Amino acid sequence: MKLFRVFLLMTFFLHALFPLLAQPQQDKTPATKPPAAAPVPRLTIEVTGGDANKPIENASVYVKTLEQHLIKDKKSEINVKTNQGGIAHIPESPTGRVLIQVIADGWKTYGHWHDITDQQQVIKVHLDRPPKWY
Repeated sequence: MKLFRVFLLMTFFLHALFPLLAQPQQDKTPATKPPAAAPVPRLTIEVTGGDANKPIENASVYVKTLEQHLIKDKKSEINVKTNQGGIAHIPESPTGRVLIQVIADGWKTYGHWHDITDQQQVIKVHLDRPPKWY
């Protein structure tokens, strides 16, 4: 009976201490922060309108590209909206010839082809009021 108690006591201690012994050793070195991500180059489009050149918010800006290939042309389109300052940012913008279209309520629609050489380029777009119908 005494042997059985010793066996139970040793089993209890092994079960209690085993999880503590099985834990991996932690390094004492302080955790280093990962390096900050590099800023993504983005195309900036500034939309203003009227005689006062005030910024136009919530205007839809479409950037369309056409890559010509031998068999099939590849078309891509990005749609963003302007913020309160009339600025729209296009992340990872394409380079080359692109069609930029701007549509806003109460303003004439804008659409022109632009040559994008630098992904950090700023394009200024000016919208006019539509003519009055009599």
